Amino acid sequence: MVIEHPIEPLYDENSKILILGSFPSVKSRESKFFYGHSQNRFWKVISRIFNEKEPKSVEEKKSFLKRNNIAVWDVIASCEITGSSDSSIKNVIANDLSVILNVANIERIFVNGKTAEKYYNKYIKDKIKREAICLPSTSPANAMWSFERLLNEWKNKLK
Repeated sequence: MVIEHPIEPLYDENSKILILGSFPSVKSRESKFFYGHSQNRFWKVISRIFNEKEPKSVEEKKSFLKRNNIAVWDVIASCEITGSSDSSIKNVIANDLSVILNVANIERIFVNGKTAEKYYNKYIKDKIKREAICLPSTSPANAMWSFERLLNEWKNKLK
């Protein structure tokens, strides 16, 4: 069964950094916002990089992103997926990033993990003629990366 991406991109005209995931997890789809699984380390990592308290509510997360000029969305607009398993993704339709790129002066694009990188390179890169920097996934499935190692890698690439 094809699942449509249920979350609008978050960005404004001041966004300078675009971070793209692959497709929202079941928990993110339920919470109607990005990185909604309690074990996903995205919010913990990004808040430490910007020396802020970790945002908890969707409103706090939106404010945090806008305050730090960060846009977020996902590479995939719709696909077939089993649960939250990236390895099960098939029949991909990519998001149209021009929605963001026509409004914001995005200086750098990052992808959160190898799956996002794979689909970015396959469906988006040639259309927009821009490279994306791959960051290690903040997903709880990426257990081989400790929090400190993840934080250091994100900080080195993002800052």
